[in-house]
Amino acid sequence: MNLFDYTRADTLEAAMGADGAILAGGTNLLDLMKIGVATPSRLVDITRLPMRGIDDHNGGLRIGAMVSNADLARDPRVLARFPAVAEALLSGASPQLRNAASTGGNVMQATRCSYFQDPLSPCNRRQAGSGCSAIGGVTRNHSVLGWTDACIATHPSDLCVALAAFDAVVEIAGPTGRREMPMAEFHPLPDATGVPPALAAGEVITHIRLPDPGGMARHARYVKLRERTSYAFAIVSAAAGVHVMDGRIVAARLALGGVAARPWRAHAAEAGLIGQPPSEDAFAHAAALALQGAAPSGDNAVKIVLAQRIAIRALMQAAAGTPDRMPALPASVFEGDVHG
Repeated sequence: MNLFDYTRADTLEAAMGADGAILAGGTNLLDLMKIGVATPSRLVDITRLPMRGIDDHNGGLRIGAMVSNADLARDPRVLARFPAVAEALLSGASPQLRNAASTGGNVMQATRCSYFQDPLSPCNRRQAGSGCSAIGGVTRNHSVLGWTDACIATHPSDLCVALAAFDAVVEIAGPTGRREMPMAEFHPLPDATGVPPALAAGEVITHIRLPDPGGMARHARYVKLRERTSYAFAIVSAAAGVHVMDGRIVAARLALGGVAARPWRAHAAEAGLIGQPPSEDAFAHAAALALQGAAPSGDNAVKIVLAQRIAIRALMQAAAGTPDRMPALPASVFEGDVHG
């Protein structure tokens, strides 16, 4: 690890004015520093900033960027109104990591592309124009949607997939003022040279806002496929919600994880479900729409099939209704949790 300076910001203005890498939970940044991928000359500690509250907001929630993943997952309002968000959070990492990791940090975590994490490999994410070592390499965990020859890495977050599905908005403060960005658009897709940063210099995520889920509060699920039961990143995942009235779907949400450089919001699939009965045939058609345009980025064609199947499963489970108590499957993160 390189030598670096450490600064603790006592105000948001001080954090925005400091020239360095923002340190919140540190669960991702410190790992990258240890392996030489991140080499900031200064860390700006924001853990004392007053951004740890979860507030009611017009039927939804406004979540401070420093709220820990553990506190967010166990908040009764999240469990009752956004069970897919809780399910996504508890599907990732260990309890120790969830206690340390922050909401804002989860949003900003880096890709787990093995070539990105090898500082000896050329990588357009680390240095634009240097090349992409993943092209022609081992790509079974890489993107099938929205990728370019410059980058085929995926975004690793579970939480962001659920946030994108339920129309979360990222609140950002920076030297030029405040701005907002839909979660589904917050993470840039790669351009011809690489992946532009999501935040400009000096910008800090302050809150995540989730709007009123309406009729989907009790019909939402997050489903994750991974190589082992615990503490593994998603091969593919899906967050889904449906609102059914008189036997027909009147509103639907679907986002996919593990398939692109951002959580992939499937608007065409959602539109295709409106007016349909909540049936497996309707969900299969929607899943096919969600993967329209998908293409393997190497040896990962199976991801296209897996993503369709996981989307169908998430929609089916959402239509069945969020259970009051999640089933106690082996190593289930939900065992004993009561929703609503």
